Amino acid sequence: MCLGIPGRIVDVRDDAGLRMGTADFGGVRREVCLAYTPGAAVGTYVIVHVGFAITEVDEAEAHRTLDVLRAMSDAVEGELGEALPGGPAGRGTGPEGPGPRPDRPLHVTEGEPDAG
Repeated sequence: MCLGIPGRIVDVRDDAGLRMGTADFGGVRREVCLAYTPGAAVGTYVIVHVGFAITEVDEAEAHRTLDVLRAMSDAVEGELGEALPGGPAGRGTGPEGPGPRPDRPLHVTEGEPDAG
């Protein structure tokens, strides 16, 4: 599965013959390659996958997609009680955060075999 995130182009430049730019993803800015979106200019919304802008998208669709992604993040955090690794504001578990906690056991639904 791949995930493309919409971002707004805030600058465009040539980097050794490669068309590059900076995209703003709702406050987070990342360098992106614009080689596959030759029409993208400052203010254009693009879908970015692994650092490459792969298509242009209109502003309304970009905002709808960002809202869905934010809602998914909130739903996961609401279900698990914390964000997934790499979630908002760096909260969560994983290499950057705390590991599993014995005081917060995994939920086992009645009728499911206990993995322990």
